Amino acid sequence: MMTTKNVELMKMARESLKDKWGIAIATFLIYALIIGIVELSSETYPFVNLILLLISGPLSLGIIKFTINIARNQEARIEQLFDGFTNFKTSTGAYLLTVLFTLLWTLLLIIPGIIAALSYSMTFYIIADDDSIGAMDAIDKSKKMMYGYKWKYFCLGLRIFGLALLCILTLGIGFLWLFPYANVSIAKFYDDIKENQITA
Repeated sequence: MMTTKNVELMKMARESLKDKWGIAIATFLIYALIIGIVELSSETYPFVNLILLLISGPLSLGIIKFTINIARNQEARIEQLFDGFTNFKTSTGAYLLTVLFTLLWTLLLIIPGIIAALSYSMTFYIIADDDSIGAMDAIDKSKKMMYGYKWKYFCLGLRIFGLALLCILTLGIGFLWLFPYANVSIAKFYDDIKENQITA
């Protein structure tokens, strides 16, 4: 079974976001504000970096759960942003391990670091779909899932990067729409390769 073209995935993302742009923008704005405020606070109070480490994993899982619900045309609520805290151990472990592994590969060369980041990119989507899976198992599953699809995902990233450049011309206002659009597109990518591997 062939996977769906990236341009079609992005079109599907726009269709899923129809009538949901408001809640999507609000949720991503809250996510960005939380992370941004904590990061700014860490410049004055270094111990806040520990708080950032502890909330990054759960918030990443929460925003992905929210995004997947939009992508699958299911109920999406702002409070889903905090659902990741119910799986604190796994989400935090997955965050720390993916950052560590990516950093270690990057220390070798930039290209291996990029490849590693692509390999681990589906980790939180896998955890969002299976609360019982462990952090390391999710990372391993992501690596297997992304085998043969890293270039496709990289090309999707380039499309999103191109839109990001255009958003700069809007004095950054366009990013309010781009963040949910990009993330729903990635969720569509995840569902597409997942379905492709099930039916293969």
